[in-house]
Amino acid sequence: LRFFIGWVVWISLLVIVFLFFFGGSMLFVLSGQCKDAELLASGKQQAVAVAIAGSSAARGAITGNVFDESMTGDGADYRGAQTRTINGRKCAQWDKQVHFRRYNSTNFPDAGLAKSFCRNPYYPGAEFKAKTIWCVTDDPERHWEECLPVGIIRPLCPRGYAIEGETARQILFGSSFVLWGLGALFVVLVLVFIPRIRLAIALNKVAARFLGNNPHTVLIPVAQGVVALLWCLGWLMGVSFLLSQVPADHTPSGYYATFIEAAGTASTCSWSEDGEDCAAGVPGECTNKWPTGGVWKDKDCERGDDGEWKCWRCWQPRYVFDARFAISFFVFLWNNAFMVALGQILIAMCVALWFFQPAETQERKSMLPKAVRTVFRYHLGSVMFGSFLVAVVEFLRYFAKYYEKQASAMKNHMAATMLKCVQCVLWCFEKFIQFLNANAYIQIALTGKDFIPAAKAAWYLILRNLLRFGTVAALGRVVSAVGVVFIITSATFCGHLTLRSMHPDVYPFVPIVIYIIIGYVVARLFMSVFTLAVDTSLHCFMIVEEMGERCENIPPELKSLVHQSSAA
Repeated sequence: LRFFIGWVVWISLLVIVFLFFFGGSMLFVLSGQCKDAELLASGKQQAVAVAIAGSSAARGAITGNVFDESMTGDGADYRGAQTRTINGRKCAQWDKQVHFRRYNSTNFPDAGLAKSFCRNPYYPGAEFKAKTIWCVTDDPERHWEECLPVGIIRPLCPRGYAIEGETARQILFGSSFVLWGLGALFVVLVLVFIPRIRLAIALNKVAARFLGNNPHTVLIPVAQGVVALLWCLGWLMGVSFLLSQVPADHTPSGYYATFIEAAGTASTCSWSEDGEDCAAGVPGECTNKWPTGGVWKDKDCERGDDGEWKCWRCWQPRYVFDARFAISFFVFLWNNAFMVALGQILIAMCVALWFFQPAETQERKSMLPKAVRTVFRYHLGSVMFGSFLVAVVEFLRYFAKYYEKQASAMKNHMAATMLKCVQCVLWCFEKFIQFLNANAYIQIALTGKDFIPAAKAAWYLILRNLLRFGTVAALGRVVSAVGVVFIITSATFCGHLTLRSMHPDVYPFVPIVIYIIIGYVVARLFMSVFTLAVDTSLHCFMIVEEMGERCENIPPELKSLVHQSSAA
């Protein structure tokens, strides 16, 4: 991977630039495409027109010769300097062409048939004549073709446009320039960030070499998955019992006269709508809290004090959430966050130990055993505290979800919408905590600090190097996507070849689906380790950068960058 990572990054950046300009060009062409004309043909003609206009402008600036490109009607009065057809074919000289000999300056002295300029020669009152300017070409497969005056990029379409609405064409036309502007801005950003891009490429090479020297590190997420699966199975067995313990008084046990009284009514409009036709929903006695049960009609009815028969009753929901479930669910969230954090700090510790080893030691010594001993002996408390913070935020988000369901059961749409917004804010905060925790674990692996000092150091490090972190993160996404696609494709291709060689008569659809799933799982496991190795290498590089020339045992991919930083 480290031998191709540079090519992958630069080619990916070029592809992004190409997509910006190609997308803008397609929108530009589509905004002026004539009816019954093919999109690619229209694009080619407009590209030719742009090239001819540019070359003519440059030639005019050098020679000082300026031609009048004005034209009216069918172009009989055109005396411009166009020498190319709409598809870029070169025009032949009128007096030397052999396909239509009668069109020459002698027979049409007033038509301006000089050199190889496009014209529309015909006699006054002629029945057969061209619709616009044209010329005889040098192409043996196309003897003549129509032209456009120099500078006309988007000709008018007398028979209409492919996009009929004028507003739609204007939107496409403006959007094309927006995409071109974004593409130009992207090019400027790439040129400005070239040093940081080179750093990101070097870090990815370092991470690839780390995985090459420590392949056992990929087993960390595998072990995480196995332990998490066993834990989830055990937790599901226990929580299923807790959920099924529905109290007898969760729903009323009395009788109700009507179905609406028991089940309630739904709102006829959304919470944001209003009007005479909108009726607010009314919660029923059986459905006014979540989880909701149901309503059934009993054959043995009860007569009320007013003499009315009451036959509708409530049935209990199949599950219910109480304090016991809340405690169990919080433990579940904490354990899951702990497993993720433990894997992150183990990988970070492996990279940190490997990064500062001499080159000869890096290749023959695995860092995983020492990383496991160090983490389990010194840093489990930090891992538990960091995962506790993540679990608390997650629990609050699910708690808001619970009350959103309660508000919906009470037909309080405004409260339900506000609680959805609270969940969104908590989700964003949760992602922030997870990001900060991952960098805090890297600082713990590098410096041995406790969680809070490490998180503080990671936060200030990120603030001081926002552009570096942003560049590495952006390119990391590109490399991760390419890596996942490559692994899935390779696994599927090799599996298919193996299947065809061993069992040529087997229908390959189901095996190919299985190969894709296996390839995706392997790719996600590998790239998760690779991404964290890149982030840890960035932290290591920044420590080396602060140390300057005093640190000798660093990967060769980063030595030149460290020297440049020290010189600066």
